[in-house]
Amino acid sequence: MSASGPKRAERLLNLLQILYQHRYPVSGHCLAQELSVSLRTLYRDIGALRAQGADIQGEAGTGFILSRSHHLPPVMFTPEQLDALALGLRWVAAYGDAGIAKAASEVRGKIRQGLPVQLKTLFDDSTLFVGKTQVAHHNPDNLNFLRSAIRRRQKIRTGYTDRLSNVSERTIWPFALGYFSGDIVLAAWCEKRNAFRHFDVTRLTSVQLVQEGYPHSRNRLLRMWRSAGLDNIIPGRN
Repeated sequence: MSASGPKRAERLLNLLQILYQHRYPVSGHCLAQELSVSLRTLYRDIGALRAQGADIQGEAGTGFILSRSHHLPPVMFTPEQLDALALGLRWVAAYGDAGIAKAASEVRGKIRQGLPVQLKTLFDDSTLFVGKTQVAHHNPDNLNFLRSAIRRRQKIRTGYTDRLSNVSERTIWPFALGYFSGDIVLAAWCEKRNAFRHFDVTRLTSVQLVQEGYPHSRNRLLRMWRSAGLDNIIPGRN
């Protein structure tokens, strides 16, 4: 693809979106002005879209309209947005646990399936990569268990070994997981401390579900946690 390829691909998608938003013909002059291109370039772009199957009706002097029977691709992204998605998914694959990494791979496949042909190459060939560092071993069953408890808003009972090797039993209300390059930290309300605490998931032992759900919604706990200025999680500190 030429250097102008990504820019033109984005412009063609923008043109489709603009036409899709209008129920009546739009003049070539208005379209060219909105896209910041010349009329000549606009007419070439309309021709290119028609060649790709877009049912754009009209002509110069009368305006253009996209047939209501034409459906936009289910997923529309700019090249910069595709780079952001590719980078995020690569980070999850590098630093997430097996379960969440598998989910990221499935998400990538779904996104790719919905992309128009001209953007699939951009997505596949994104030049943004994630550097890999040593990652601590995490029990995938524990992490799946924790994510499930968070979704279901349920308390858990667990043993916890702190940095000084002191062991304690905790009943906690889990509401968030923080992923770092090598560490995963659980944010929860701790009944023993009557306060928010951050737990290194590798230090959790004998995790068990308490049938009783916690009394607040996850969103409320998140708001309280953020209001207390605790959302800047630092791995290794509790």
